Amino acid sequence: MQSKSNELSRRTTQRIAWRTLPFAFAMYVAAYVDRANLSFANLRMSADLRFSDSVYGLGAGIFFIGYVLFEIPGAIIVERWSARKWIARIMISWGIVTILTGFIHTSQQFYIARFLLGLTEASFFPGIIVHLTHWFRASDRAKAIASFYAAVPAASVVGSLIATWLLEVHWSGVAGWRWIFIVEGIPAIVLGIAAIFYLTDWPHQAHWLSQEERDWIASELEAELQAKKKIRTYTIWQAFTDRQILLLMVPYFLALTGAQASLFWVPTFLKRMSGLPAPKVALLVAIPGLVGIAGMLVNGWHCDKTGERRWHAAIPLITAGVAYLLVAGTTRSVPLSITLLIVGGGCMFAYLPVFWSMPTLLLSESAAAACFGLINSVGQTGGFIGPTVVGYLNTWSGSLTAAFVFIGGCYLVAGSIFPAVKVHAIQAETRFQSSGNRRGSSQASR
Repeated sequence: MQSKSNELSRRTTQRIAWRTLPFAFAMYVAAYVDRANLSFANLRMSADLRFSDSVYGLGAGIFFIGYVLFEIPGAIIVERWSARKWIARIMISWGIVTILTGFIHTSQQFYIARFLLGLTEASFFPGIIVHLTHWFRASDRAKAIASFYAAVPAASVVGSLIATWLLEVHWSGVAGWRWIFIVEGIPAIVLGIAAIFYLTDWPHQAHWLSQEERDWIASELEAELQAKKKIRTYTIWQAFTDRQILLLMVPYFLALTGAQASLFWVPTFLKRMSGLPAPKVALLVAIPGLVGIAGMLVNGWHCDKTGERRWHAAIPLITAGVAYLLVAGTTRSVPLSITLLIVGGGCMFAYLPVFWSMPTLLLSESAAAACFGLINSVGQTGGFIGPTVVGYLNTWSGSLTAAFVFIGGCYLVAGSIFPAVKVHAIQAETRFQSSGNRRGSSQASR
């Protein structure tokens, strides 16, 4: 009987993973390509439009003002209404805005386009995390999130390869950096339309699972829900004021401050340090993405295997912080500086799937959805601060050293906070309750 139960568990989890994760991965690649394509376009854009570093940094950051406005309500909409319909709406609208960004001419138009892109993309990420909690148990969640989140470094690879090609074109008299926005906005619209027909909101609606498989995953998720409620039932407001949730917000804010500064400025850093032409710089940016994909998948797998979360989140950030601080002292050695940027950028990615598995161990239902939105909203304000601060630091200091110290310090402090977060006891209790539910079901069937 136990072997039959294990086979059912393996088969159902595998079918769910193959059905949901590749499509979620593709959607997030499109999302992050459209968010980060500005960093590649800027290899030519600022020179063509005569934007200063301060203008570019502010425009990169303005995205996050629009982004945070609808994070919480959007995540709740996914929980209470439909992930399928809401995510489709998000993707189609942000694809349209991305294409329109290719037609800007002034700083004011630049700021408006970035604000609208943030507004239309808002709640996509927490919405996907909420959606995954409807399909994956806590014991499988870090691996699932890692598979989805690998889209972030993958997007840097895809974006760099596309930018390498498009920066050299001049179709119909239109500059290559404009074609980056126009071409990369199309996949989001296509995937948004596909999401309406492909995504499934809840297990009981999954015609692609057998009745036995639908019943199994539904009972597993219900057992975890009841285990969490026995520890504590949170209202949305109680979840917002819980110490552990508040403690998670701080390192995520700091990490995203550094990460978004790095995302929007690394191609510019590499170009100024190396003197390489823009297409070669864009190709070089792919390397941290490849390192990041491996780091995410390995760290997510090992995290689920051991059940340890805090140090799996802390160590990658501390490593990235040290690497960036070392870059600040080695800017005269271009090969060494580039190597450290690759190591720092690649290691940083590895903490993300572990981090987002942590609040799912504490919360459920609408409280979880709202908190995913809240945590991401607070974190994404760092996305406004990071690129903006680096733009002003570059203008003020006339060098890149201050920017590297700023980014490295953000990572280092963020990593040092994670060991204080307490999720291990709740995770153990949830596992115990879930395994007890399975044993009870097995005995009842006998």
